Amino acid sequence: MKVQIINKSKHTLPTYETSASAGMDLRANIDESITMKPLERAIIKTGLFIALPVGFEAQVRPRSGLAAKNGISVLNAPGTIDADYRGEVGVILVNLSNDNFTINDGDRIAQMVIAKFEQASWEEVEVLSETKRGSGGFGSTGV
Repeated sequence: MKVQIINKSKHTLPTYETSASAGMDLRANIDESITMKPLERAIIKTGLFIALPVGFEAQVRPRSGLAAKNGISVLNAPGTIDADYRGEVGVILVNLSNDNFTINDGDRIAQMVIAKFEQASWEEVEVLSETKRGSGGFGSTGV
């Protein structure tokens, strides 16, 4: 699939790190380092602008290494970039650790996955079909 992209960053285009990767790393495109205090959030710009085909979205997800090692996550994970959005791709990061964390220009801050989706149309009914699970949720199926 071809996706149109404008790269106004100082960095190369996002790429898949392996042949089986689902996501491409997004890099910070900032003029000076940003230090995030514990529980602080910030929108980090990437310098990228994309035009997705209708029926697709770009999901912005945390990088597992940043989350596990530093407590840095994408606040609205996954963030959604709609097919009709034409603004700069930004990543809402949050520092969930107890320590300050510094983001430098070019740091890999998130990953982006392109996914197909369908829009639903609602069909109002009076009763839903029964299932074995029923209304059980929030851990009701066990550990």
